[in-house]
Amino acid sequence: MRLNSIFTPRKLCTGLAAVALTAAGTLAMAAEKWDMPMAYTDSNFHTQNGKSFAEAVTLATGGKLEVKVHGGGSLFKGSEIKRAVQTGQAPIGERIMSSHANEDALFAFDSVPFLATSFEESDKLWQAAKPELEKVMDKHNLVLLYSVPWPPGGIYANKPLQTLSDMEGVKFRSYNNATARFAELAGAVPVQVEASELSQALSTGVAESFMSSGATGYDRKVWEHLSHHYVANVWLPRNYVFVNKQSWDELDTETQNVVRGIALMAEKAGAARSEQLTGWYLEQLAANGMTVTGAGEALKADFQKVGETMTKEWLAQTGEAGQRILDAYKSSL
Repeated sequence: MRLNSIFTPRKLCTGLAAVALTAAGTLAMAAEKWDMPMAYTDSNFHTQNGKSFAEAVTLATGGKLEVKVHGGGSLFKGSEIKRAVQTGQAPIGERIMSSHANEDALFAFDSVPFLATSFEESDKLWQAAKPELEKVMDKHNLVLLYSVPWPPGGIYANKPLQTLSDMEGVKFRSYNNATARFAELAGAVPVQVEASELSQALSTGVAESFMSSGATGYDRKVWEHLSHHYVANVWLPRNYVFVNKQSWDELDTETQNVVRGIALMAEKAGAARSEQLTGWYLEQLAANGMTVTGAGEALKADFQKVGETMTKEWLAQTGEAGQRILDAYKSSL
């Protein structure tokens, strides 16, 4: 299966042909060039999706707004992207949403264990959270464009795991507050490691285990360092694309509408790609020698206990806003 078989610039731009023809004759703004930093490698489906979005914007605006993606943390490191966009160093960027939970716990709505464990549930949770998230982003000088979920998260380890006690003292790669807290509750030792640094961290023993989707395992060839992947569907964390508010306001209404239309298509296409690739990634892990299996009953029971604790903690941190998200989500199920 080809990784670019679902969503390509050609397919997206064909769907936008009517918009492009209309926009080309009406957009009057001076040509703009937006550099778009992304943290993941060019082979990652999020980056591919971002490039398709960028090329479609450039085409649909007749070159009046050109968006150029810089993948792999080449323009700004992952941890720097949000700040760069907030301060206008870059007009647009993408980042995994929950990495900003230290700024506001609402950014971690997608990282409450076992709250949403399927793509359908993830979409419902996203629709419930979006109004609250946009309020927070406005305070951070950002405008939301679109968000795409990762495949469901599981546990990578270098030994069999019967219960979470088997992770006692293990150096566990974290990339946000949720993964760090999960490690603490499991008795592991959280170690902050960016995705771009994961392979090196595993090869040098800085990290010995981590939680992520099959996509990360495949992109980083984790089978070279670890032996087991436990499919647990703990959560489906989301990446999101955002724009500096001043840069957004400088666009005329016509251009904003075109960009939002493309963003909506990118969101849907990215989610479809993520879902289709979920099984394929797991197949690749197994094909390269990893033991890929579901979590046993004892391990699942331990996961559930951790999930209950983290849900209570998240609600305590987010207060009424978090409760509104949870209520809206549950009413949609």
